[in-house]
Amino acid sequence: MTIVPMSGSTEPTRYHAIGRGNLSELPEWQRLDAQLRREIDIVARVLPFRTNRYVVENLIDWSRVPDDPIFQLVFPQRGMLSEVDFDDVRTLVESSDDSEALARAVERIRRRLNPHPGGQLTHNTATLAGRPLPGVQHKYRETVVFFPAQGQTCHAYCTYCFRWAQFVGMQGMRIETRSTSELVAYLRAHPEITDVLITGGDPMIMATRTLRRYIEPLLVPELSHIQNIRIGTKSVAYWPHRFVSDADADDCLRLFEEVAAANRHLAIMGHYTHPVELHPALAREAIRRIRDTGAQIRMQAPLIRHVNDAPELWSELWRTGVRLGLIPYYMFIERDTGPRDYFSVPLVRAHEIFRRAAANVSGLARAAQGPTMSVLPGKIRILGVVARSELLDSQQPAVLHNGGGAMPSADPQEQILVCDFLQARDARLNQTVFFAAFDPGATWLDQMRPAFGGERFAFEQAGDRDRTAPLHALTECLLD
Repeated sequence: MTIVPMSGSTEPTRYHAIGRGNLSELPEWQRLDAQLRREIDIVARVLPFRTNRYVVENLIDWSRVPDDPIFQLVFPQRGMLSEVDFDDVRTLVESSDDSEALARAVERIRRRLNPHPGGQLTHNTATLAGRPLPGVQHKYRETVVFFPAQGQTCHAYCTYCFRWAQFVGMQGMRIETRSTSELVAYLRAHPEITDVLITGGDPMIMATRTLRRYIEPLLVPELSHIQNIRIGTKSVAYWPHRFVSDADADDCLRLFEEVAAANRHLAIMGHYTHPVELHPALAREAIRRIRDTGAQIRMQAPLIRHVNDAPELWSELWRTGVRLGLIPYYMFIERDTGPRDYFSVPLVRAHEIFRRAAANVSGLARAAQGPTMSVLPGKIRILGVVARSELLDSQQPAVLHNGGGAMPSADPQEQILVCDFLQARDARLNQTVFFAAFDPGATWLDQMRPAFGGERFAFEQAGDRDRTAPLHALTECLLD
């Protein structure tokens, strides 16, 4: 296939990261209120911050700052730290020259923010011949997740990022590898694996020659069971130059074509968080060029308070994406890490946002699944809220079992949360349904209780003890 150039100028635009140390370069920054600038500076000493000129000039409406959704998405806000933590850091910054004391305080705060949740460090690491493989994770039977070392940063950081610990230099917290030989050996030993997800950070921050070193070994005939190669990336929204005008953009697209030529499917897992990210002509040109290689782009994002917690935004995002040839994939629940209290949306409200958004788009845009949360046992989806009476067969005793508990029917209009596993660490739980007590304030699994008086969810007791040890460990944490 011939790579079709972008119409008009194709002059390369050099990427230049903007962080806390060089924010003064931005004219927009100088126009902000001094107190807001100071607050951002304080929070950015704890949470990672990076942006670039494309985001600043094309995605943020500076007349709406600080309420603009992309500003909230990229620039740290005071509410992302507790009042106590914010005051501690501010005091050390303003009244002390003791950089070591500041570093210790920042480290303590970060450790309390639950870095790398969901067993990423303790349960997901793949092993080969009894030896752990750093940078290779195998949580779900068919899919391996791979973290190339050079891809563990991004063109801009999302303030909600659940992998924020990758970017702040915390000891023992960086998930990465430079080895493809170990990945290939692991894949050869596991013919049940069909998908490799290359993730970060953002793999598309890498030069094409580096990306090629990680992808080409996956295309050999000996790995014919690897059918799908996925690349998780925000570059399609934060730096579309990567596919249009970067110096090696055409080389990158040729690499994508080689994946298709090797009879593999390439899926670009595009992190589109807000419909404004699809508005610029450059973003749409990047989409066109990627799709011309035979790759598909799937859309996924978390539901984020202050950014996209309105059904009309999701409807517009999916509707526009489908028109451009994208495939809606996931609406995630914000994970239990970092500034989650600032961003989290109650599960019941999350489902209502998803339901209303899906109800206002065509069937093509309803390919999205959600809202889902990625927890230690797997991906749990909130299916809906029903009355207890709707779950009871009028011809049967009014009792439902849920995880070992049983309770006679009380109020038939009592609301029940219906959930299922889209994916599970124990594959026997895939697509199984369970019920949770209705709680309008719950935002995560650790706040959910089984319905019908059960002591624990049924999935926490599924199968033999060895296979479900992580689930039992989670259960004990929840019940303590």
